[in-house]
Amino acid sequence: MGSLVLLDLMGGVALLLWGLHMVHSGILRAFGPDLRLLLAKALNNRFTAFAAGLGLTALLQSSTATALITSSFTAEGLVSLVPALAIMLGANVGTTLIVQVLSFDVAAVAPVLFILGLVAFRSGPRSRIKDIGRVAIGLGLMLLALHILLDTMAPAENAPGVRVFLSAITGDPVLCILIGAVVTWLVHSSVASVLLVMSLAYSQFISPYAAFALVLGANLGSAINPLMEGAHRDNPASYRLPLGNLVNRVVGILLVAPFLRPITEHIHAWQPDLAKATAQFHVVFNVATAILFIGFLDSMARLLKRLLPKRVQETDPSRPRYLDESALETPSLALADASREVLHMGDHVEVMLRKVMAAMMTNDRALVDQVSRMDNNVDSLNEAIKLYVTKLTRGSLDEREGQRAMEIVAFAINLEHIGDIIDKNLSELATKKIKRRLQFSSEGAEELSAFHKRTIDSLRAGFGVFMSGDVTEARKLLAEKAALRTAELAATERHLDRLREGRPETIETTSLHLDVLRDLRRIHSHICSVAYPVLDATGETAADRASAAVAAELPAPAPGRS
Repeated sequence: MGSLVLLDLMGGVALLLWGLHMVHSGILRAFGPDLRLLLAKALNNRFTAFAAGLGLTALLQSSTATALITSSFTAEGLVSLVPALAIMLGANVGTTLIVQVLSFDVAAVAPVLFILGLVAFRSGPRSRIKDIGRVAIGLGLMLLALHILLDTMAPAENAPGVRVFLSAITGDPVLCILIGAVVTWLVHSSVASVLLVMSLAYSQFISPYAAFALVLGANLGSAINPLMEGAHRDNPASYRLPLGNLVNRVVGILLVAPFLRPITEHIHAWQPDLAKATAQFHVVFNVATAILFIGFLDSMARLLKRLLPKRVQETDPSRPRYLDESALETPSLALADASREVLHMGDHVEVMLRKVMAAMMTNDRALVDQVSRMDNNVDSLNEAIKLYVTKLTRGSLDEREGQRAMEIVAFAINLEHIGDIIDKNLSELATKKIKRRLQFSSEGAEELSAFHKRTIDSLRAGFGVFMSGDVTEARKLLAEKAALRTAELAATERHLDRLREGRPETIETTSLHLDVLRDLRRIHSHICSVAYPVLDATGETAADRASAAVAAELPAPAPGRS
């Protein structure tokens, strides 16, 4: 009998965790950018920050998720430590609300949530409606899991072995706190662990005293996860927020633990239903600690800054700036971060392109060396972007998000190819010119500079098309590709004319001149690749694009002529 009880218990907990995951992921996918923007705007003072943390965590059902989002803000310097700590106090209260709601008998709502969720998920015309359906299904699974834990689990008298085992491991309050902390850390959810404690108390497997001690442990365990996942070892300052939250929990537990038995007796006398009493103790503990600490956040922030100073270090140009791991659960945020990182990578490529031409024209060997080092940075950023997007695509993405992920990877690869052309081709041409002490003719130098400027302008236009998806700008970019091809042919013809004239500078640099034109055109082709997905999305065929390119090359009709 004991084995069946344990099996029911594990099955119910597994179903509860999966329901929590669906609620959490559905809310993030549907409202992630809005929630993050709301959180960023609610930081004027500690009280609005507290309210924002409470509301956000009540929706997400995860104080860990709130902590990771807030930690990313503080790591980027967007949020000061005092409002961030206030957010976490609100998050600790917010995570108790769903427990309080589910302490009432609402299991009959589960079938309604399943039906509504399935209809929304299967027939939702937009992604947000589908995600709201996911949330409804997740809530239904949570209620169904509670039904398993509270109603179908065998009474304690029919499973004496389980009762003896649980009584043995929950006899000591300190051990209960440790067990609650470990279980919460393992399942990454104080909601799940507190609901499990409620079901055990309701079925009389554990005493009210042990239930309250386990709740204290659950509060401790939920503060450990952000400390281990949200901090970066190379930056001690990233530990400030999660450590401050952990200190709040530890101090609260130390203040309550000595008086836990009289507190238990008082609450149990006031609320005989052990499940509701457990939920109410969970709420009271977090509200009391929030009231206690919200006035001391300034002192705590100063202490944390003194203990964990921000490490002053030079920025490594090969390391990504915007790839936030905590955003991976919200595809829209993660895709925006990856797009920003591609632009960061593009900035490196643009600088390389400017420097290599400057080296070509001024015979500056130091600039060539700088370009080579920057290409290594571009390669590193490209690998980081591809790895980040790969992690993102392991989850469930809708068609639009999947397409955007592929566009990001494709443009990053094209930028990396541009970097290789600059480093492997143009830099070698510049080195050859420097070693041989060659000089372009004035006309040739002017042609190459103009061609280079058009390439730079197209690169910046390509960045705009990549971020905006503007169809008109994409067409202009492809029209410029055709026009640049014509300009290359004209420049080549003028170069051959100078060769026929027998100009010494032109004869000495003829291969260099033509190779630079060729490589710049190849770079331009990689830039223009960003326009194709934009036009494909409008249904324009390759033939349509070719016709538009030809039309762009035709001269405008003279006034008065058709």
